[in-house]
Amino acid sequence: MREVETFAGLSEEMSAALADYERHLASERDLSTHTVRAYVGDAASLLEHAQALGVEQLASFDLRLLRSWLAKQQTLGKARATMARRATAARMFTAWAHRTGRTSVDVGVSLVSPKVSKSLPATLSPDQARALLEAASTRADDGSPIGARDVAILELLYATGIRVSELTGLDVDDLDQERRVLRVLGKGRKERTVPYGLPAQRALAQWIEVARPQLVVAGAGPALFLGARGRRIDPRAVRTLVHARLADVPGAADFGPHGLRHTAATHLLEGGADLRTVQELLGHSSLQTTQIYTHITNDRLRSAFKQAHPRA
Repeated sequence: MREVETFAGLSEEMSAALADYERHLASERDLSTHTVRAYVGDAASLLEHAQALGVEQLASFDLRLLRSWLAKQQTLGKARATMARRATAARMFTAWAHRTGRTSVDVGVSLVSPKVSKSLPATLSPDQARALLEAASTRADDGSPIGARDVAILELLYATGIRVSELTGLDVDDLDQERRVLRVLGKGRKERTVPYGLPAQRALAQWIEVARPQLVVAGAGPALFLGARGRRIDPRAVRTLVHARLADVPGAADFGPHGLRHTAATHLLEGGADLRTVQELLGHSSLQTTQIYTHITNDRLRSAFKQAHPRA
């Protein structure tokens, strides 16, 4: 946790408020380090903008100030999605300031977020997903522990649709290999159980029983997946792996681990899984988040219909 004085350029009151807000997000809201950093960064930007306009106290904040801050983001060329996120961050901060008695009213209640057009996430077709895993298996034939690890990672990401942060946080005892289920600690420290199939089980068994012992070093602890130096693998290494193996698949979109999450969800729905089941498997708090995948499957159905039906 940063100290108050490290918020350079802010007044003492603003710095103290921002430090308290950071503690609130980390300790009371129990948000991840990355999320806390993002929200605090947005709040700091808002406070710096306020001071530049001569507003030195939170009690003097008003809706016009918040709108001018968002307008400045627009002039800096920020994407609409970024501006929408920052509007949300501003509302969170002003709501907290009001709850803690720093302002008499919550000036962010009336702040409207810019509308964001929802672009459909890129996914792999079933044939491309199969080619991805086959390409990884071919590369693993050299017998290296890294090759076996990569196959297990890709099989598990595609089989379960878990987030990369969830994957890198897994411990060996989070696996129930007999029942082929995985205990995952998701956003907000919510725990869920996710099943996986036989191909993933075979890859995991090869990794755990044969390859992992060749990499593990003192201090690795119970981490399921290890980096080249034998300690818990970093999310960046997983992203690099996914990008590299997708390059082996002709015509495949270039994306990171989240693209495999989208792919898993899409293939589940196309295979007949209901939306609520997919929501539970992915750990979405809202069904609305899961519904975006129905647009992907509908688009594919329309495409198949146009290609195959004589009256399309």
